[in-house]
Amino acid sequence: MQVDLDLLRSYNRSLPRYTSYPTAPHFDGGVDREQFLDEVRRRDAAEDAAPLSLYVHLPFCRQLCYYCGCHAFVTHSEYRIQRYLDHVEREIDLLADELSAERPLIQIHWGGGTPTYLTPAQIRELGAKIRDRFAVADDAEISLEADPRGLTREHVAAASDVGFNRMSVGAQTFDATVQEAIHRVQPEHAVRWARDEGFEGVNLDLIYGLPHQSLDGFEETLASVQDIDPDRIALYSYAHVPSVLEHQKLIPEDALPDPAERLTLFKTGIETLTQEAGYRFIGMDHFARPDDPLSIAQDEHTLQRNFQGYSTRAGADVYAVGVSGIHQLAPLYAQNVKDLRTYYERIEAGRLSVERGVRLTPDDHLRRRVIMDLMCNFSLAKSRIEAAFDIDFDRYFAPDLARLEPLEADGLVDARGATLDVRPPGRLLIRNVASKFDAYLHETTEARPVYSESL
Repeated sequence: MQVDLDLLRSYNRSLPRYTSYPTAPHFDGGVDREQFLDEVRRRDAAEDAAPLSLYVHLPFCRQLCYYCGCHAFVTHSEYRIQRYLDHVEREIDLLADELSAERPLIQIHWGGGTPTYLTPAQIRELGAKIRDRFAVADDAEISLEADPRGLTREHVAAASDVGFNRMSVGAQTFDATVQEAIHRVQPEHAVRWARDEGFEGVNLDLIYGLPHQSLDGFEETLASVQDIDPDRIALYSYAHVPSVLEHQKLIPEDALPDPAERLTLFKTGIETLTQEAGYRFIGMDHFARPDDPLSIAQDEHTLQRNFQGYSTRAGADVYAVGVSGIHQLAPLYAQNVKDLRTYYERIEAGRLSVERGVRLTPDDHLRRRVIMDLMCNFSLAKSRIEAAFDIDFDRYFAPDLARLEPLEADGLVDARGATLDVRPPGRLLIRNVASKFDAYLHETTEARPVYSESL
């Protein structure tokens, strides 16, 4: 894949990542706990009830990473971690009591924070709890995020014992200078352990735009990645927003690559991974081997996108346990409380911790379908949208298509025929393309939320 730096530079701006539509800044009090439960029960009673996906948020970390944008808490208290796990298990019971035991759980993901900050015994305990309360499918995709720091072979073995088959390793960089600058010095053995323990897939997370990150150092990191040979790679852009994330003030702004250097790092990463290492660009910041399930799902137009990124398990109802977790059902999104004290109080009272959310309007459903088709497939058939929503596509989206015209003139999209296709140069700018159909972005009179830059 060739990268045109001038083109990227002209389109680089603050935009949503579209892990949902509407996006999280538009969640409000429109969905409370009772409304959420009513929808859960209604969907569970349906004859064609969807399969289940479960997200478990484990927010604790051993130490602060200065770049981090996750909802996480630093602690060294074993009591504090165990107390949280006790409440997560009680929340699993509360949720499972509302769901049919016959609905298969086809996907499980543990995110953080640092899920591997748990002890091996705690990993086994929580994994067993989930299997006790849900009908985990034999072919379920079960993944967790791992921090190489403090990770032992026993952690990986424990995860394997309870059925984990994918691991996402947060490497971020192998440049020692950059590791020091972001407070994340780490070893490189996690991938080998996961493979030795029989994991079907290992993902590696990288970040570009970090402090003191040079082109030479980044190229060395990419060379190390090729030696490790992971199944998937996520290449994220560091979003420096100290006005939102106080701890990012620990990173001196003059240590960050300038905009031109950032784009050069991005170009180098894209071209190295796709031209030299043989990975396929899935979209946004994801790469996979051509025979990986992500690549196959994209070819078959079954790829989906949610708050965990790209996923092969389309059509599932996504439920979340833990602070800040987001439930994703077809008619609504609902988010748990972010405050630990409030979370504990609600679980101890025998209540799920949903605090806010949004119920989708008919226009939201339509635009979500268009945006997700573009984000996942780089194309959409107008006739399929018309048949599904009983509209004339070009007439309904006339203002949105007008906003696409400059992108079309630059060769990024072709929107004039029966399909709307994102051409290869536009695939790196898919957020820019999708954003043209975001009614909230273009129609709101309120101050725009803070989003990361598109590159």
